[in-house]
Amino acid sequence: MRLKRNYIFPYIKYVKPIWYFNIRGNQQVWTDYRTLTEEDKKLIEYDDGYSTEVAALCDAAYQILIKGIGLNTNYGKFETNGVNITVTDNYRFVRKYFNFFWAVIILIIRLLTLHNPVKEIVGFFSTSDIKRRDVYSGYKVYNDYERYKSPLIERLPKVSVIIPTLNRYEVLADVLHDFEKQDYKNFEIIVVDQSDDFREDYYSGYNLDLKVHHLTKKGVWNARNHAIRKSEGEIIALSEDDVRVEPDWIYNHLKCLCYFSADISAGVFFPEGSSVPREKSYFKLAEQFATGNAVLYKNVFKITGLFDLQFEKQRMGDGEFGLRAYLNGMKSVNNPFAYCVDVKASTGGFRDFGSWDAFRSKKLFAPKPVPSVLYLSRKYFGTKRAINFLFTNVPASVIPYRFKNNRLMGVAGMFLFVIVSPLVIFQVVLSWRKASVMLKEGAMIDRL
Repeated sequence: MRLKRNYIFPYIKYVKPIWYFNIRGNQQVWTDYRTLTEEDKKLIEYDDGYSTEVAALCDAAYQILIKGIGLNTNYGKFETNGVNITVTDNYRFVRKYFNFFWAVIILIIRLLTLHNPVKEIVGFFSTSDIKRRDVYSGYKVYNDYERYKSPLIERLPKVSVIIPTLNRYEVLADVLHDFEKQDYKNFEIIVVDQSDDFREDYYSGYNLDLKVHHLTKKGVWNARNHAIRKSEGEIIALSEDDVRVEPDWIYNHLKCLCYFSADISAGVFFPEGSSVPREKSYFKLAEQFATGNAVLYKNVFKITGLFDLQFEKQRMGDGEFGLRAYLNGMKSVNNPFAYCVDVKASTGGFRDFGSWDAFRSKKLFAPKPVPSVLYLSRKYFGTKRAINFLFTNVPASVIPYRFKNNRLMGVAGMFLFVIVSPLVIFQVVLSWRKASVMLKEGAMIDRL
């Protein structure tokens, strides 16, 4: 089922092998720099150091997307199909927006896969003077957003907030109390409780339109699908049992949907003691979909289908749904104002019967990565891109998650990978085979 490619630069497939925007959906996400207003052009660092104007325009189109320009404007679109980008221009792009190690990794992959070694080495070294740019600076600010009066909020549509839970009564109480304080009042809470020791009396006393569904069959995607079917609202809000939300959480999600004429408002997560990540601190097209903090029209599920049950007890079920929404032309906007704090409860939750990290398994001889990751990447991006994904993620997975952004540990991990590579290869083959079975079975997506 590999879909039509939509690369802005071909080498981005190595850095972001399963990025939504690498394939063409029912919306064109690349914008033609030449059609911008002079004000918006000032936000773009137009780079005439590329060998062709086409490459420079591709670079500008990437900046436009990342900086959130044009979300409310019908700027001209930039067609990437059939565009030829030289090897040197590809390395220039990678060095500008990703770190030096990505250029090295790409060079190694290209040489190992028998691409022209002269072109690759020349392209790599001829761009050695290119410094990394901060693409997240100078983003688009929508100055009228703060004073915007939303017609959607004024008509008070009903919102159905969905929270699946498993053995987390202590932290669940906190988020339910947060919802008692919401500024926007026309909503229901649907809790799908799959706890081992179900406590019906626990839910009495909350000042909420609270509906509890007890399911004995555990599964996060089945739980969410069940709640969506039972929901009464025209808008679905997806939350979790171990997060904290502000009183204006629902309000800010609805305002974003209305202001940007969006189908999905993708909220932001950050752990306790932290703040909104810089790369998500402004409005732009969302690069991912997370079911712990998202609000969308129920009609989206009627068009795209519900969550794929092939992902049950595995990873990336929300990512796959977000990809389907993108392919169906749904506009999803990263919303920094509708954030939530991830408490990261130490016990309970659906991680008890699934894998918390896609590439770091709990058992020595478990599949690596979780088979659903290869199911997604092979289904939508094809075998080659799935292999790229393995090349760029599996070696780093031999070090603990807490060190994943530590450069020194990353280098040490590469040496460790060589030592344990026989075991890792066994794990990858096991995952590949299980993903093949899933692909043969096909998607398990119900419709509303």
